Amino acid sequence: MNKVSVLENKQLLIPKNFIGVLTLLLILLGICVLASLAFGSRTIGWTDLMNGLFSPDVQSHESNVVRQRITRTLFSLMCGAALGVSGALMQSVTRNPIADPSILGVNTGAALFVVCGISFLNISSASQYIWLALAGAILTAIFVFGIGSMGSGGATPLKLVLAGAATSAALSSLVVAIMIPRSNVMDQFRFWQVGSVGSGNWSSISTFLPFLIVGILIAFLTSPALNALALGDEVATGLGVRTGTLRLIAAFGGVLLCGAATALAGPIGFIGLLATHIIRLMIGPDLRYIIPMSALSGAIILTLSDICGRLIGSPGELEVGIVTAFIGAPILILLTMKAKMRAL
Repeated sequence: MNKVSVLENKQLLIPKNFIGVLTLLLILLGICVLASLAFGSRTIGWTDLMNGLFSPDVQSHESNVVRQRITRTLFSLMCGAALGVSGALMQSVTRNPIADPSILGVNTGAALFVVCGISFLNISSASQYIWLALAGAILTAIFVFGIGSMGSGGATPLKLVLAGAATSAALSSLVVAIMIPRSNVMDQFRFWQVGSVGSGNWSSISTFLPFLIVGILIAFLTSPALNALALGDEVATGLGVRTGTLRLIAAFGGVLLCGAATALAGPIGFIGLLATHIIRLMIGPDLRYIIPMSALSGAIILTLSDICGRLIGSPGELEVGIVTAFIGAPILILLTMKAKMRAL
């Protein structure tokens, strides 16, 4: 038996509170799904909710509203799961407990490519958005990792965060510079930029699903080796892990997830940071459990934020990207005040 197999066998033990946390998350997920279907500009009662879900022959207005909210709820769950898993991968790859697609500038890179596509290529469909957003996210991730790896010490958590913040600021300026002289682009882009799951439909779900499956599959397959990477590059190399290849594959999975979600829902920030950090505090550092639990946690946080946005902005709605920013920014400040920027 090789060294990696020994390490994996040592990590087979289920965290002692895993079942309790999983049960809690599943209960919260069910509550969020029902609340997402029931609450909005028009509140739906229990009878109409059940008719909308299980009685297709009932064609009342309330039942039809419930059916329309099904796609929005499912899309929100998928985006939240993708961002949660993406956050877990990026925190592991960078060994940075506060890494997140929005903090590392990946979301802004995707946004720049989307606005360029709207401005210069006249794109308008989700299938076109997604490829441009992925290209922007991948190139930005490569750039940030390259800048953060320069100098002595390699890619430290602090350097990666600083490189991501600087890159995000520069790319945001480019986005504004492209939009200002083009009023038609500004009108189209500004609704996408704030981040919203309100445009979720069966078409966007079917477009997003393959990227979600591939990204989560990459996360599961790399999680045992990422556990070894958490012990340090030298230890991981001694255990037979090819750290460079591992980082490349895991980072690609994270960028794939956040790029696809950003393309379809806009640059929604802080979900990956919040979901993964909460789960790590509750069940410990084993990524084989953190990844599926971060998917559940991210889905819950994003769906709950969407519900809050609809209730606060009723009879309209407050976009979910604004809600997550209000929630995530203070938590990020608290984390950075308490953290010593040490590696995971």
